[in-house]
Amino acid sequence: MKAQTKPPLSDIYTRVTDKIIADLEQGVRPWVKPWNGANVGDRITLPARHNNVPYQGINILLLWGEQRDKGFQSNRWMTFKQAQALGANVGKSEHGSLVVYASKLTKSETADNGDEIEREIPFMKGYTVFNVDQIENLPAEYLSDPAPVEREPLKLIEQAEVFFAKTRAVIRHGGNKAYYAPSQDIVQLPIPDVFDTAESYAATKAHEITHWTSHKTRLDRQLGKRFGDDAYAAEELIAEMGAAFVCAQLGLTPEVRDDHAAYLDHWLKVLKADKKAVFTAASQAQKACDFLFSLQGADEQQAA
Repeated sequence: MKAQTKPPLSDIYTRVTDKIIADLEQGVRPWVKPWNGANVGDRITLPARHNNVPYQGINILLLWGEQRDKGFQSNRWMTFKQAQALGANVGKSEHGSLVVYASKLTKSETADNGDEIEREIPFMKGYTVFNVDQIENLPAEYLSDPAPVEREPLKLIEQAEVFFAKTRAVIRHGGNKAYYAPSQDIVQLPIPDVFDTAESYAATKAHEITHWTSHKTRLDRQLGKRFGDDAYAAEELIAEMGAAFVCAQLGLTPEVRDDHAAYLDHWLKVLKADKKAVFTAASQAQKACDFLFSLQGADEQQAA
């Protein structure tokens, strides 16, 4: 497999910028998550080079994004040649990821008075790296997991946990993403201990369980006819409001999901195009909240 051709300087700035913009447009702020990187299993740590030296600056954002989007378990990366030098090989169908290198070169010039002066010229170049998950036949030491980070177990909020349990939603823990999967009808969350606070965990769970209410066997929330291509943004707005309503009734401080706050531009587009959209979203969020609270008496009703 041949290494990719290095793009021109202007292309590097464009590619990096476009990548960050793309993340923001997907509702993800690449630099913040409501959970930290200490996940015991699929934890996110600083991306590292082949020699385990951590990347810095913009490369952290670029490689975090690649790790998240492509589901890589390892935080270590290397070039095509570095893999070859270790007797390993990049998989034939694998595509590399862009990282950048910025430095300065010193150029000697002769001034008008004849003196020799040195001028520093900044430069940037891009090159391609591959995650070790994409590389075959690596020595065992390159496949080891990062050392686990020790931290105190998160003490969950009891009334919130009782509330969510009574919904009977199927909630699974693991990985580094929070989402509702309609096809499987499950809520997926990172493990509680990797959230910064118990309220962050509860607010995230409330957001995803509000999505859960949209299923056809529950509220059957269909937004495509009303919002068209903006239906996804509208659903996120409903989930954001629904989570705030639920948290308020549970006596919790609703926290803004940093990876959803970037939906602001999408929401503004929807609200500007349809002056009744915010009323619709609030109404749907209230219905979701009411539905979740209606499930709290399900056990008593069944027992009776």
